[in-house]
Amino acid sequence: MASIDELRAERMKKLEALQASGQNPYPAISRRTHELSDVVRGFKTLESEGTQVIVSGRVMGARGQGALIFIDLYDGTAKLQAVIKLPESGEEAHAFFNAYVDVGDFIEVTGTLFTTKSGQESVLVTAVSMLSKALLPLPDKYHGIQDEELRLRERYLDILTNPELREMIEKKAKFWEVVREFLKEKKFVEVETPTLEVTTGGAEARPFATHHHDFDLDVFMRISVGELWQKRLMAAGFPRTYEIGRVYRNEGSSPEHVQEFTNCEFYMAYADYEEGMKLVEELYKKIALEVFGTTTFTTRGHTFDLANEWKHIDYRDEVMRQTGIDITSATLEELKAKADELHIKYDGVNEERLIDTLWKYCRKNIAGPAFLINHPLLVAPLAKKNPDGVTAQIFQPILAGSEIGKGYSELNDPLDQRVRFEKQQELLAGGDEEAMMADDSFVEMLEHGMPPTCGFGFGERLFAFLADKPIREVHTFPLVKPKA
Repeated sequence: MASIDELRAERMKKLEALQASGQNPYPAISRRTHELSDVVRGFKTLESEGTQVIVSGRVMGARGQGALIFIDLYDGTAKLQAVIKLPESGEEAHAFFNAYVDVGDFIEVTGTLFTTKSGQESVLVTAVSMLSKALLPLPDKYHGIQDEELRLRERYLDILTNPELREMIEKKAKFWEVVREFLKEKKFVEVETPTLEVTTGGAEARPFATHHHDFDLDVFMRISVGELWQKRLMAAGFPRTYEIGRVYRNEGSSPEHVQEFTNCEFYMAYADYEEGMKLVEELYKKIALEVFGTTTFTTRGHTFDLANEWKHIDYRDEVMRQTGIDITSATLEELKAKADELHIKYDGVNEERLIDTLWKYCRKNIAGPAFLINHPLLVAPLAKKNPDGVTAQIFQPILAGSEIGKGYSELNDPLDQRVRFEKQQELLAGGDEEAMMADDSFVEMLEHGMPPTCGFGFGERLFAFLADKPIREVHTFPLVKPKA
């Protein structure tokens, strides 16, 4: 079998020969009259009318030799067979294809439509020209790219040769289309908020840091989709806003975590987390039906039906039921001892991280659909207190053992918010890199007044779960390390 270098050398010879003949192997435009999907849809009419067509696409395969050559063309909209047949096609088209064209090249063909004896709808070629000469071959169409890292690095080839991956990308576009339609129907206004921030807010995560040279200022890539900015819009008089955008978190990778991803956050004034849960349940069901055509899914070893009752699970009660420890009264040492007893790995030595780690141990046993509620205040620096004074008005959809979104009755008491930020600053000073930074200008906004508000955020993790794929797999171009 020829090596890649040998195959490239052969194609280079054809490229040079094409140039020597006075033809441009990379023209700026095609003269095509129809997309292939238009031809396929209207084939019978076009054929009966004897319409001459000019079509373009990539050569995905070629077979036959001598007087008869069959070519598989693909332009991203459909596939169509082109046939070079002597004497009908003419010596010039036949010679051009044999001399210059390889599988992987983009070509333009002129011809008339006909149906072969085997019933295959085709175009009988009368002229061929080059649109883009490929110097490297395509992957084997039957086996694709087998090396995992190469598959992600050369994602464009994987997409080209893997119909399932292409379908996933189109389905993901539909996912965000449905989200936008739903929120617009509910009278939310789409907004844009900064991706560079002086202080990160809206989540607990380690940020990416960079430098703004014009202002000579250290800044951070945002870790939420403008939570603190959208709340400012609530104060500014917007009743409902949302944003869909990229988020950056400098954390570890897993089937559920990547460092760059797309999220949506929406905020609605004069609403609380109870109203938020109703809206989110309606949205998730709509996404399931319109994007996937079902409400029943099997993923991560769990099966769930979004059409079933969404149970409410109490954070403290569930952790106590599964581990036997009361997180509202347990000391730091007791939390550590319980984690050690259950062989749970944990980072950091503060109560917030340990409580969160114990919950993550418990959540894997819950298929859902359910809402996790009544989180301890310690893990809820931006949410309103419940009347009990020790838990917060947070809700998180639980599907297949994971949280797939997070929402609050947003804290709008400036004095309470300042105290919560101060607690987060203590955690930061103690080495907790995921604790939330204080934002004094946000507290100042709250002192001017913000209405009761419900906010919620979710994103690509929901799509990945419903598609039953690791989140990295649902990225069109996932980050990979450069070649050594």
